[in-house]
Amino acid sequence: MFKKLFFTLILAFYLTEFNAQKLVPNIPLETFKGTYTTMNKELNEDNFYILSFWATWCVPCINELDALNEVYDELSDKLNFKVLAISTDDARTKRRVRPLVNGKSWKFDVLLDENHDLKRALNISGLPHTVITKQNQILHRRVGYAPGEELDLLDKLREYERE
Repeated sequence: MFKKLFFTLILAFYLTEFNAQKLVPNIPLETFKGTYTTMNKELNEDNFYILSFWATWCVPCINELDALNEVYDELSDKLNFKVLAISTDDARTKRRVRPLVNGKSWKFDVLLDENHDLKRALNISGLPHTVITKQNQILHRRVGYAPGEELDLLDKLREYERE
């Protein structure tokens, strides 16, 4: 019984790794200003990007973005990274995005994935979902947020810069 369970877990791990998305797909998204962009346009610089998938109804998502905003100015010059906050609010909750973002005064760009095209393409099921990329390549993924985990993300960025 134990061997069967162990084998199943190992097989599931390898299948997950084999099927894991390695690149950010070139999906069009609406900008906060009402225009449209693509992920290739947004991820075109030789920077690291933190893609934070969030929604207005997700309290941990907003807490993570607030925490990233607090350290953004101090660390974005040293670590050469940018944050893209990608709202996954659908047609029912999309109207809440603009007032929330305007009230927060976040220093990073907000993109809207109202139809969940990018979310589905990246196989994202839970929020907040955070992805670190460079040159369109996915380097790290994390689901969930607890206070202080924004510093773990920055430590990951430091590791990738040294490589």
